[in-house]
Amino acid sequence: MAKILITEDDPLMSRLYQKIFTFEGHEVETAADGEEGLEKVRTYNPDIILLDVMMPKMNGLQMLEKLKLDPATKSIPVIMLTNLSGQQDAETALSKGAVKYIIKSEHEPKEIADMVKEVLLGYTRNQVPPTV
Repeated sequence: MAKILITEDDPLMSRLYQKIFTFEGHEVETAADGEEGLEKVRTYNPDIILLDVMMPKMNGLQMLEKLKLDPATKSIPVIMLTNLSGQQDAETALSKGAVKYIIKSEHEPKEIADMVKEVLLGYTRNQVPPTV
């Protein structure tokens, strides 16, 4: 199965997603902020990154920018997970290279896990999934 990095500063949400993906057979690593997330990307080499927008030290958009500028990490698909529902935020994240922008409060955790699976399937077939 896939190696998933969850970069989320809310420990409850982080554990929730970790349990769901672990239960489904994925290998999961977590990070509490953007700086830790960048370090873990280099050591863990995930297949996909779930990235919260609002975090301390380095927010999700800043981390996304750094990931996409680095040749070693730019091809890793990134799904933005946030409670910010502004269209501007979604457009910014997608323009910076995120493959999907999910508003956590609008979906059950299981639905989010299914969306992540769809993205993973698209990438394992060497297809770029739709961005919205």
